[in-house]
Amino acid sequence: MTNPSDQTPHDPITPSRRERLKPLELLGFAGVLGVFAGLTVLMASRSIVLALIFTAIAFIVSLVFVALLGLGGKPSEEDLEARKDLKKPEGDWH
Repeated sequence: MTNPSDQTPHDPITPSRRERLKPLELLGFAGVLGVFAGLTVLMASRSIVLALIFTAIAFIVSLVFVALLGLGGKPSEEDLEARKDLKKPEGDWH
């Protein structure tokens, strides 16, 4: 184990405004797709309950799809540099 005095102090990482709002953008995009699907079903069937069900299903499916696309993207240079700074475990930890 390392002593607390051995650790170097790091400056706190403060994300930019764009990075902080990214999850809200993704939720908004999924919400828009869900409302679109709900309105389409509402105009086709005139059933509010069915439209609400399709809205919820479309929101969840689009949210999962957008999250999977986000995970599949190439990491940025900043992310790769931050991963290099992570301390690796000492010794043979397998």
